[in-house]
Amino acid sequence: MTTKAEMNRSEIRPREVEAAFLLFLVVIVLSPVSWVLDTFVISPSGFDEMRGETGEDGAIRQTVLSAGFTVVTTALLLLFALAMRRGRTWARNAITAVGALLLFVLVNSVSSDEYQPEATAGGVYDLVAGVSPVVLIAGAVVLMFLPTARTYFSTTHSFYRSSGPARRGPPRSCF
Repeated sequence: MTTKAEMNRSEIRPREVEAAFLLFLVVIVLSPVSWVLDTFVISPSGFDEMRGETGEDGAIRQTVLSAGFTVVTTALLLLFALAMRRGRTWARNAITAVGALLLFVLVNSVSSDEYQPEATAGGVYDLVAGVSPVVLIAGAVVLMFLPTARTYFSTTHSFYRSSGPARRGPPRSCF
């Protein structure tokens, strides 16, 4: 059941917040697609490499664990994106922290010796799969901190504020 206040907030939601939400939806869709391509499709596939290292049972176990992690992280990003869209400041801050962490990991992996694509097609895919989610999240974070969006987050109810009317009078005793 949607309250009247929630309906009014959704009607005045800034375009920047909506655009940031759409960028998060793109990242949410790209994450599992990228995982499937890396694990099963693009040669050498991650599953083939794991099978060579740990055997069939170990590769299956690792694939299931990896799939579970992908599902959990994607679900968390969706939860944060939905809360951010409703104007929750805590969700905007969590997404900003995750974006900063992803940017750090990307810069670290590109600057290390680990990033050495063997073929041009593999290099292009690594660039798109590794950089595009970070760029999309960075764009969404920038949108969330534009003046109109900042006003939206400061005027909607945060995680800690009550949505009811302010209570008057002395505090109640807990005894």
